Amino acid sequence: MRPLSISGAWVFEPKVFPDGRGSFHEWFKAPVFAEAAGHSLGLAQANMSVSSRGTLRGIHFADVPPGQAKYVKCVRGAVLDVIVDIRVGSPTFGQWEIVRLDDQDHHAVYLSEGLGHGFMALTDDATVVYLCSEGYAPEREHGIHPLDPEIGIEWPEGVAPLLSPKDEQAPTLAEAREQGLLPSYEECLAYRESLGS
Repeated sequence: MRPLSISGAWVFEPKVFPDGRGSFHEWFKAPVFAEAAGHSLGLAQANMSVSSRGTLRGIHFADVPPGQAKYVKCVRGAVLDVIVDIRVGSPTFGQWEIVRLDDQDHHAVYLSEGLGHGFMALTDDATVVYLCSEGYAPEREHGIHPLDPEIGIEWPEGVAPLLSPKDEQAPTLAEAREQGLLPSYEECLAYRESLGS
């Protein structure tokens, strides 16, 4: 697993073995994960979404503790997966990083508790699976508008974004901070460290 520019986020780049029948790869390896993250992946829920081209999901996050860490992979088609540092006090607060996930390279991303997550589907029927450390709890779930100009995510040109009504009404990063919705960098670090003990 290779660390990304935002602490608490990694990309897993497996070796893919193609042959005349198709291909094979290992998309999650517990020892490799634990060595990088400093703890094992607690699995509470597995999700799958299927999206038409242009669908923009996110930016989503959950209250910390316990938050909701995600291990994300695209198993059909392609998406641009984005991780946003929304942790107040973080040295990279407000920064984002994009990783292309597709059914060719088979990369996966892991983002720890307290980071914002979203993606845009680049193909029709883009199918994304998520391994989640905590189950869905609507009272702890929040969002930030993915087109917030303050964050300035560079979504692809020529693709009209399709948002859910909930994501359309999500606050900007500044509004979420004013409303006290954003996690604290210190709390997120402390919680992550507690997972390794």
